[in-house]
Amino acid sequence: MEKRKALVFGATGLVGKSLTEQLIASEKYSAITIFTRRPAGINSEKVTEVISDLNDISGIKQSITGDDLYICIGTTIKKAGSVKGMEATDRDLPSAIASAAKENGVKRVAVVSSIGASEKSSNYYLRIKGEMEKGIQDVGFDRTVIVRPSILFVNRAEKRGGERAGIIFMKFFGPLLAGSLRKYRGIEGAAVARGMILLLWQGTGTEIVESDKLALIAEKG
Repeated sequence: MEKRKALVFGATGLVGKSLTEQLIASEKYSAITIFTRRPAGINSEKVTEVISDLNDISGIKQSITGDDLYICIGTTIKKAGSVKGMEATDRDLPSAIASAAKENGVKRVAVVSSIGASEKSSNYYLRIKGEMEKGIQDVGFDRTVIVRPSILFVNRAEKRGGERAGIIFMKFFGPLLAGSLRKYRGIEGAAVARGMILLLWQGTGTEIVESDKLALIAEKG
């Protein structure tokens, strides 16, 4: 079996942490480089850590080399401080990472977006995610996977009141969503990660996968 080197940005986040754990356990990958702002505390011979504030990708560009790039970066308006701050983290940073990786010969990318992402959305968050998707696609990898999860079923140390309310609502009423609304059902972070890995190994071209299909892929994969 072909073994690859994975690159992970956002390895300390919800999806990124599970993704890294699954990559470590996978026989498909012989090496993993994670890029974080703080030590991730991962103890594995497979893993190399690159610590950076990520404000200047050119400073770590020489380390962005491998086969498969996974981007699990996201922030909140509270953390970013403004819409402009969110644009820098959620839109501009993934595109800069992807461009550097492509220039270094990386062939495949999988990135976490959001259900409802659209460049034309009047919602700033969904617009930013839509613009991020376009930026990633414009780089031109052999294989591009964009996943659009709905609400993530997770337990955070960080308190997010709105998110918690959404999770409670979705746990009760999500199963009632059917047909075209099915994609809005909540999903486990581990399922998002598993789906990303499986999809990146499936052929070439660009694929955008929404939450309901992503859950099925992860379950059957």
